[in-house]
Amino acid sequence: MPEVRLVGAQGEQIGVVKIEDALRMAQEQDLDLVEVAPTSKPPVAKLMDFGKFKYEAAQKVREARKNQVNTILKTVRFGLKIDDHDYGTKRGQITKFLKAGDKVKVIVVFRGREQSRPEMGIKLLQKLAEEVAELGVVESNPSIDGRNMVMVIGPLKNKADAKAEAKKAAEKAAKATVSSEQPKESAPAEAAENKKSAAAEAAE
Repeated sequence: MPEVRLVGAQGEQIGVVKIEDALRMAQEQDLDLVEVAPTSKPPVAKLMDFGKFKYEAAQKVREARKNQVNTILKTVRFGLKIDDHDYGTKRGQITKFLKAGDKVKVIVVFRGREQSRPEMGIKLLQKLAEEVAELGVVESNPSIDGRNMVMVIGPLKNKADAKAEAKKAAEKAAKATVSSEQPKESAPAEAAENKKSAAAEAAE
């Protein structure tokens, strides 16, 4: 008669038993007998609630998909002779993207004779990388791509962590707003209480 190596519902090793004994045990415990390693000798079977097992497995898949957040590659372009104001604006955009957990592809555009000064592009990109080092790290060093120079900066925090942190910050700000409003609401009550105390003292 065929035999199986049986594993209990809690993962305990029951041992090698006849298939009819395994089926009987499953029936007595109102469980299913599920073959989990058919190629083993003897095959391995487990006592489990198969319906519950399938449901929990589906839940895990759904949760994994829910928590899976794709990193987006954002693009920011610089002119080689960018002025300080525009540079600050572009750096602000890059900072925002990195905080959100996105990668940034930084492109320096060379015009005309600027193509003969690649060292100027490298200097600009290195300066930028140093200024955003707390939020991102250079994943692709500056390289020439046609008339452009390209560098990729990756976030230090992944997308999911960045979203969770932003949510926590929003909740903290909301609680702080509620706390700051509470004294205003209690002020009239405190004034009335003080007035009542003063009246009592005057009566005495």
